[in-house]
Amino acid sequence: MISGVIFNYTISKNNVRNNKIFEKLKKNNDEIRESNERYDIVAKATSDTIWDWKIQEDDFIWNKGIQGIFGYRKEDVGKTSKWWFDRIHPEDSIKMSIKLYSFIEQKTEKWQDEYRFKCADGTYKYVFDRGFLVKDENGSAIRMIGAIQDITKQKEEEQRLKLLETVITQTKDSVIITESEKSNKGIPKIVFVNPAFTQMTGYQSKEVIGKSPTVFMGRQSVRNDIKRLSEALRRKEEFKFETLNHKKNGEEYWINFSMIPITNSEGEHSHWISIQRDITEEKKQEKEKEQLIRELTQNNKDLKQFSYITSHNLRAPLSNLTGLLNLMEDIPVENGDLKEILNGFSTSTHLLNETINDLVKVVIIKDNPSIQKEEVLIKDVFENVFNQLGFLISLHKPILKIELEKVTILNINKAYLESILLNLFTNAIKYRSPKRTLRIYVSSKEVGDDITLVFKDNGIGIDMERNRDKIFGLYQRFHNYPDSKGLGLYLVKSQIETMGGSIQVESEVDKGTTFTLTFKK
Repeated sequence: MISGVIFNYTISKNNVRNNKIFEKLKKNNDEIRESNERYDIVAKATSDTIWDWKIQEDDFIWNKGIQGIFGYRKEDVGKTSKWWFDRIHPEDSIKMSIKLYSFIEQKTEKWQDEYRFKCADGTYKYVFDRGFLVKDENGSAIRMIGAIQDITKQKEEEQRLKLLETVITQTKDSVIITESEKSNKGIPKIVFVNPAFTQMTGYQSKEVIGKSPTVFMGRQSVRNDIKRLSEALRRKEEFKFETLNHKKNGEEYWINFSMIPITNSEGEHSHWISIQRDITEEKKQEKEKEQLIRELTQNNKDLKQFSYITSHNLRAPLSNLTGLLNLMEDIPVENGDLKEILNGFSTSTHLLNETINDLVKVVIIKDNPSIQKEEVLIKDVFENVFNQLGFLISLHKPILKIELEKVTILNINKAYLESILLNLFTNAIKYRSPKRTLRIYVSSKEVGDDITLVFKDNGIGIDMERNRDKIFGLYQRFHNYPDSKGLGLYLVKSQIETMGGSIQVESEVDKGTTFTLTFKK
């Protein structure tokens, strides 16, 4: 009976102890379950990729972030640290590994680093990784838990801002950023100026930050533009103007001023950015250009007046002289010296008359921009030219090769075109080579919106190295021919340009010359 009592007491005591153990286990299980539930909720709530690394076993566990953020399938995710390290960008891998293992060796609890992690599609994302080291009772590292955060957008924005900062600090234009004036009562205060601002105005940043831009704007510019500027600021519209400004030392300079409203991510107006470009040199050149235009216009008027005087006022007395000389031809002159003097006088008078006639031709072309224009068939013009040159062609018998397409030049003066071709043909015949038969090649064709005429001969040619800049000059002669006046090519170029065309020449001594005429269709 005593044994039974002891046995019952022992069982009762064990039951109490077992109940306490059971309650404790149940409580621990509830805590573990609650902890796991909290972990799952946190894992779902956060955008981080959470990892758990049992260091000694090299066992790696990832949460679902590795799939959602980096695109890996569940079966593709590795369970060792090697899989992790293999996906770190080669340029970041060595640096990150050294820092991580140094951290583990030193048994520091918290670790963090930035690197690039490879996605399933082969691209890389910038990540910020933070880890916490778990140690056993002996202080040895046994486990590490971390969270990877995708910071790609932040990095890209950071790089973009650095690039913008470089542009702003390196540009030669003055950049000023002002706050948004909520009250719309005045010019907003400056919050930033770049180095070019100091270079341009002479004001240091500390002298203007917190103040209105009017502090460094010239008084005249403020009076002229402050009202329009304030109105643009009130409407939050971009504003541009040119104004005369003053540097800190009082020196004047011209600026091209623009003010642009800046909005934040919520679309609210946050700042103004002002860009100022120094256009002093441009203004100076513009002023010089205007002065030059005025001078050239006046010179042109003077030259035109001189041309009229030369070509018209001198013709009457010259005609009288010519008439008197013609009368004197019928009067016998016995004195030999006097006869020689009269002959020289007659020759000089005829040369002067030719010169005046040449100048008249030039004046007519230069002073007649509104020449009569019409549609002209090139082939018809050539026929007229050949008819006029029939005697010269039959006399010198050049070999002609004519390839004319049936093309029409619009808005051209037929008489000018005939004069141009007559000049080119007569020059080719005049400056033919005595060593070979003269060959003349003429062609026409359409090239895009242009019509091109090519006139080529195998004459004595021109030394282009010496005379390229003189080819179309007035009274420029390149050969010692007695009847060469140096007027033909000048007239050709003037007539072509009057009709809106252009001419180019290529030539080689003793090989020939090629003229290329271009007109608009």
